[in-house]
Amino acid sequence: MSMKSEVKLLGAWPSPYVLRVRIALNMKSVEYEFQEEKLSSKSQLLLQSNPIYKKIPVLIHKDRPLCESLIIVQYVDDVWSSASPILPSHPYHRAIARFWAVYIDQTLYPTMKSIRGASEEDEKKRLIEEVRKGLALLEDVFKDSSKGKGFYGGDHIGLLDIALGSILGWLRVVETMNGVKLLDQSNTPELLKWAERFSAHAAVKDVMPETERLLEFSKTLAKG
Repeated sequence: MSMKSEVKLLGAWPSPYVLRVRIALNMKSVEYEFQEEKLSSKSQLLLQSNPIYKKIPVLIHKDRPLCESLIIVQYVDDVWSSASPILPSHPYHRAIARFWAVYIDQTLYPTMKSIRGASEEDEKKRLIEEVRKGLALLEDVFKDSSKGKGFYGGDHIGLLDIALGSILGWLRVVETMNGVKLLDQSNTPELLKWAERFSAHAAVKDVMPETERLLEFSKTLAKG
């Protein structure tokens, strides 16, 4: 059986969570079949593969489904272990990477998404400032984790690179729609350079959604 038929990813191109899995698979040079899911009508395969949450992404490997992006990324790292590691080898550093990945999922990204729905200007300004503070925290984490190298994972893209990098497209949408800079030279100079490196990486550049396309998609969501 070919590798492509062994690995299938159920997802949608605008999803940062799906993007994480695509980047991880690309890093490991894993061939896979990508099944684009429609938000309006979920496939039977998706409903069967993730009956609890009925959400993307779902990775199906040898007919066995896995859900939740960070769990899938770790699985990919464990299964295709001969390629560059995604998670740090040291237990403490692995735990720290997981901590900040959860922070991005539970605090930073939800706050960023809330900016779009804020009706009051003062509330919008407060949320923007919260995101800027969160990114400043991640700037400090980058300085500590990268050890002067290009990525949170050092020489290679790691878990935290994938977790934060996957929301870059939507971060740029928020910047464009609100006329602000969330990553800038004054607040996050290292992350500003990191974002350029990450987006240009071979595992990322062909799957990172274009800002203009995300902007158009965001408008359709607003209409809905």
